[in-house]
Amino acid sequence: MDNLSKSMIQRRDKIIERKICYDTTVVEHSCTLLKAQNQYFVLFHKIIDTFTMIANQTKLTIPKGSYTIAYYWEDRPYNLYIWRDNEGNYLGSYFNIVKNTYKTDKFVSFEDLVIDIMVLPNGDYFILDEDELPEPLDHFENGAVQQALNSLTDSIDILLPQTISDADNTFKHKDLLSWLNEI
Repeated sequence: MDNLSKSMIQRRDKIIERKICYDTTVVEHSCTLLKAQNQYFVLFHKIIDTFTMIANQTKLTIPKGSYTIAYYWEDRPYNLYIWRDNEGNYLGSYFNIVKNTYKTDKFVSFEDLVIDIMVLPNGDYFILDEDELPEPLDHFENGAVQQALNSLTDSIDILLPQTISDADNTFKHKDLLSWLNEI
């Protein structure tokens, strides 16, 4: 782990993740800043309540006590959540198609553009929420979401393993474990 990341983990800088939904509602989560470098940021978030996502007949459940290592980029049209259980085992990942990502001292903010990708541990992935769009995907946001989705699915087999490897090497489970035991 680099010295910057290690010092941030030791300080436990609190920050809010602010998701601005397409319907303009705002969802916030309290997180810990792990890394802020150039145009990307990494946050830690403890999963307080179990949740399940379903795509076709496939379910991905993230249990209470697990955690998220979340990557945000100001210059990319997506963010990425990597989920691990309380023993550090990889549970899956989730991409949000987004715009206007930025960071202040108090929060990381982004505008959610409805479409998401759920990735299973075996690498299979599913595009989610197309049925929630107010118009066909190829017209939604003047085609920008379709373009971002195509670019992401074209590179997911390289991008995701690289980012998971970075998370594994930079943010060691043993360094984060004590945070999971906090109330």
